[in-house]
Amino acid sequence: MIRGLYTAAAGMVTQQRRHDTATQNIANLNTTGYKQVDSVSHAFPEVMISAMSRGTTQAVGRINTGVFAEQSISQYLQGDLIESGKPVDFALSTDLQVQDPVTGDNIIFDGSGKSVTAQGEVIYRPQAFFTVQDNEGNNLYTRNGSFTIDATGQVLSAGGFKVLDANGNPLLLTDPQDNLKVDGQGNLLYPATGLPSGTRLGISVVNKPQELVRDGNGVFHADDLQAADIRYTNVNDNMQVHQGFLENSNVDPTLVTVDLNAAYRAYEANQKVIQFYDSSLQKAVNEVGRV
Repeated sequence: MIRGLYTAAAGMVTQQRRHDTATQNIANLNTTGYKQVDSVSHAFPEVMISAMSRGTTQAVGRINTGVFAEQSISQYLQGDLIESGKPVDFALSTDLQVQDPVTGDNIIFDGSGKSVTAQGEVIYRPQAFFTVQDNEGNNLYTRNGSFTIDATGQVLSAGGFKVLDANGNPLLLTDPQDNLKVDGQGNLLYPATGLPSGTRLGISVVNKPQELVRDGNGVFHADDLQAADIRYTNVNDNMQVHQGFLENSNVDPTLVTVDLNAAYRAYEANQKVIQFYDSSLQKAVNEVGRV
């Protein structure tokens, strides 16, 4: 009976975290560049149950000891592009491919940007991000291209981080922002001629986006740069920079609302199980114990 209490309590904690994840997605429904988070739940390891009688044991079977919310996974699906008309607003649209090392063909990803090989290996579609830098010199990655320019010409992200160029240096502008022109590959153009100036937006390709850690303020970081396999874009990448546009959140409001209600109902069901066990224990102590 006590085991049932623990199992139901674990279920309540899991559904609470699932509910929190859904409310986080709803709160960021209109946040530029926000990527939906999905909560992944797993069962605790099964244990073997044996019956003991007169010094001997006999296997009865296996029992599951509950569920727990193991991790939250970001979904890097492309969000809708919204035109803002501002010269310092940018959005990315990408279709980065990965070749199958056996066949040489492009790997086919599902709607979530994931592919599972015949051997069970999970491969994620590479993603592109604007590269920014915090005050400690750490590189961060964001899809929020709502930039501003301070009095010194420094380009800053929505979170106040320094926007980097393709050489890893802070991006500085000498001309007024209204004269800023950027082509589809992220190259800054001379206003008078329209030719590339030799400076390019620092857009990073993260070949293993599952290695990124969400920091808040619309940015991610990588604890292990080698594991994340991060590099700057090149001419062969199927990537487009859209000046005067912003990428909307990719949250699916219908799906998130359904998940929110499902988490609430599951939480309520586990709560009733605990109330039942509590009532049974109370009866065992107060009534059966008197007999």
